Amino acid sequence: MSTDYKDENLISTTFDDPGEPDEDARLVDTGSLPGDEAGDNPLRPQTISDYIGQESVKENLKIYIEASKARKEPLDHVLLYGPPGLGKTTLAGIIAHEMGVGFRITSGPAIERPGDLAAILSALTPGDVLFIDECHRMSRAVEEILYPAMEDFAIDIVTGKGQGAMSYHLPLPKFTLVGATTRAGRISAPMRDRFGVLLRLELYTPEELALIIRRSAGILGVAIDHDGSLELASRSRGTPRIANRLLKRVRDFAQVESNGVITEDLARRALDRLGIDELGLDKIDRMLLDSIIRFFGGGPVGLETLAAATGEEAVTIEDVYEPYLMQIGFLTRTPRGRCVTRQAYLHLGLKPPAGAVGSQSILPEF
Repeated sequence: MSTDYKDENLISTTFDDPGEPDEDARLVDTGSLPGDEAGDNPLRPQTISDYIGQESVKENLKIYIEASKARKEPLDHVLLYGPPGLGKTTLAGIIAHEMGVGFRITSGPAIERPGDLAAILSALTPGDVLFIDECHRMSRAVEEILYPAMEDFAIDIVTGKGQGAMSYHLPLPKFTLVGATTRAGRISAPMRDRFGVLLRLELYTPEELALIIRRSAGILGVAIDHDGSLELASRSRGTPRIANRLLKRVRDFAQVESNGVITEDLARRALDRLGIDELGLDKIDRMLLDSIIRFFGGGPVGLETLAAATGEEAVTIEDVYEPYLMQIGFLTRTPRGRCVTRQAYLHLGLKPPAGAVGSQSILPEF
């Protein structure tokens, strides 16, 4: 158990081990890396007014929080869903801060047994916000304990076996569960129905990311100009977590080569040296596209075949590499397998064949 960050109204506790740093971790990985959340994270906004982007989510959340405070009731249970790295954990912390209550963090995979969840729930105080990340990965047995806790604020605990089994009804303080998931479709219907507030987080525009980068640069004491922040934003894959990670790395180049100032030219040179191109693709993304083109004529190719050809696990390709390539229109899925699109050929400097699939990127333009 370790503490992530806290202030006078905000207590954050995680119940799982962050593990050792991964030497092969990608800078453009949307998942959280150990270095991102180490200790008190000064880049994490504490209030809704400091939280940049997701305007419709913020406006609705303000109403829900104000109404709950006026009624002197805990906020309804909240489900936050959307791609990783967009600020779901941060938003959960803001909810607790704005409500003026305690904040506890755990994750679906960390709650292995019903008893683990019972221990967490019984330790809550009235009004607390319990944040469960990756809530779609909870076991069915744990979910079934959570249903009455969310609905009736009570759990039934069975001890012993057979004729000696005893059932205890344990009342719980009223609390707010904030669940976060990148795969809302994997949450069971009974679980989803118990959330009163469902909020979807969207990818950020380059302009919003540039604002986040300039805010983070100010906190870190890094000088950055407008064009430098836009250059970083354009390569951050629409994700604040990646934007802040790239800012920290480019800061090193600026300190050594540019008197500590991040300019457009410095940002471009630094990110090129880090292998991150103008669309945020790194060498693994380009290798995946190149493999489909070189070995399979641009596709279609099955996932398992592609995994064997690239030496990557199929689940890693599907969950880590493919989503962004599909979002920008470089990769499509067909009933026969994966296909590289005309836009991907052009981005790699290759001439697309006559039968190449055409597609349109959904990412915002400058």
